[in-house]
Amino acid sequence: MVTADQVWEALAEIPDPEIPAVSLVDLGVVRSVAVEDDKVRVEFTPTFLGCPAVDVMRDQMVERINELGAEAEIAVAAEGWSSDRITPEGRRKLEESGFAPPAPGAAPTTLLQIQAVSSRCPYCGSNDTRLENLFGPTPCRSIRYCAACRQPFEQFKSL
Repeated sequence: MVTADQVWEALAEIPDPEIPAVSLVDLGVVRSVAVEDDKVRVEFTPTFLGCPAVDVMRDQMVERINELGAEAEIAVAAEGWSSDRITPEGRRKLEESGFAPPAPGAAPTTLLQIQAVSSRCPYCGSNDTRLENLFGPTPCRSIRYCAACRQPFEQFKSL
C-alpha cells in the first residue's frame, strides 16, 4: 500500500509545466494528499483560474500515482492559489533560475504597488529595477528590468 509521504515525494518530482525549475509541490499548487487503501486523492490549485496547464499537471500527477501502484483521483480545490504557498525551496529555485519570487507574507498587490515597488534583481541583486510590463507570460507574473545589469526578469506578483 502506498503512503501519503510516498505520494508527496512523487509529486515533488513533477516539474511545473511553465517553470520546470520548480516542482508542483515547490510552487505550492498541491494542497492535500489523502490515501485510502489503493486510492489516492490529490487536491490542487493552479496559480490562476483558467490556467492552460491544468490538464498537463493533472495528467502528470495521475501518471506518477499510477506508477506507485495506486489509483489517482485529482481534484481542483475551490480555494485560490496564493504566492504565500511557494515553499522556501521553491523561492530559492525560482531565484536561481532568473525569477524574482514575491516576499513571503507579502500582501496582495495593487497596480500602483506593483509599479512603485522595487524588486531585487535575481541576477545581480540590485534594487535598481523598474516595471517594464505589468503582464508577463501568465497573469501571476510581470516583467521587470534591472538598470544595474540591464537584464529583464520575471517577477511573481503577490497574490
